[in-house]
Amino acid sequence: MTQNHWDAVIIGGGLAGLVSAAVLGKAGMKTLLLEKAKSAGGRAKTDIISGQYFNIGPHALYKNGKAVPILKELGVEINGSAPKIGGLLMDGNESFTAPFSPTGVLQSKLLNWKEKIEWIGILRRIQKLKPGQFSKLTFQQFVDETTQAPKIQKLLFTLGRLVSYSHAPEQISASVMLAHMQIGMGGVIYVDGGWQSIIDQLYNQAVTNHVQIQTSANVKPLTALDNGQWQITVSNPEPIYCSNIIYTGPPQALSGLLGESSQLPFNQFEPIKAAALDVALTRLPNPENLFAMGIDAPYYYSVHSNYARLSKKGESTILHVLKYHHPNESIDATEEKRKLENFLEVLQPGWQKYIITKRCLPQITVNGRLPMVNDTSLFTRSSAILPGLYAAGDWASPSFILSEAAAESGKQAALEVIDKEMRIKHAN
Repeated sequence: MTQNHWDAVIIGGGLAGLVSAAVLGKAGMKTLLLEKAKSAGGRAKTDIISGQYFNIGPHALYKNGKAVPILKELGVEINGSAPKIGGLLMDGNESFTAPFSPTGVLQSKLLNWKEKIEWIGILRRIQKLKPGQFSKLTFQQFVDETTQAPKIQKLLFTLGRLVSYSHAPEQISASVMLAHMQIGMGGVIYVDGGWQSIIDQLYNQAVTNHVQIQTSANVKPLTALDNGQWQITVSNPEPIYCSNIIYTGPPQALSGLLGESSQLPFNQFEPIKAAALDVALTRLPNPENLFAMGIDAPYYYSVHSNYARLSKKGESTILHVLKYHHPNESIDATEEKRKLENFLEVLQPGWQKYIITKRCLPQITVNGRLPMVNDTSLFTRSSAILPGLYAAGDWASPSFILSEAAAESGKQAALEVIDKEMRIKHAN
């Protein structure tokens, strides 16, 4: 066996790839991770700008989701705290207390008493239902079947945007949306140091267990060999050979790596996209306003630094504004920036006077796949796409998206590789 032969090669060093690497490394698998960027992290990395820690748009970790137990199992410490459930809902120029907590329901003037009772009943029903039973419905259809009250419908769409980052209720699978609503109701954590702190710990776990990580690695064709092995071509002339590949890159790019004859259904996946404004201020003009969402328009605003340390000195205010994009929306970068800044101006009048630094990302991919009603059938109980080729990532789960899918599928793919290699070893 040559030096350039591996039990597993992971393509992509985001959250899914690093979870796979940590699991494989712990099991003693000879593992190589290839990342095309200059550093690992993918969408979970944190940029330090003028001493301020900016995640790539707003990031929160579900307290009761799939990712937290997997990360803890791998020795990752998650420091930070949970924001209070509450804030404002913006309807045009009017603002209302968000009815997302018992106190909020009582205080909110958005709903009358009859609507409040119906809203509480719907939230209780969502907490108890089995999301998989709604796999044939879009979220729009679920909402239409659940209530005829326009304000409650708007609230469900708003809550849906919050937990999924998706602004396409007529397309997104109700089962995935409801699964995220259930875990979203358990609250979130804003992470100290940004999500880079999670990435760094996973990276260190992998390297400690002898996983080799190669950055600036531009992966070219993946070739299945007659002996059941794989050949990977990268920028350098010597090919890489391996028994297994875990692919965690964009789903739309995989067919191109496998050659013209490959027609994988993943090419058709539509990503979830958004525009983000990341802002660091010396102070908040209106310190009471820490969280808000639009119910008539697809906006999100939250101050993260009240609950997590997000700057070197820990003295500044870090906030995020997000506009959820519809898949059919045409995007003008200048216009997106103006809309985000205007939404912030309503909540924090005069904020520009206190700027330390800001960054606008007018069109970011939030998730590799907008989960549709019919695409769960593309994901079987196994992560294998082809013999020895496994998929992982925020797009590679039938039931979840975002970090839940990334962590769960990253672990699942690694365990399948370990199981396969152990069976071969015992057979020999």
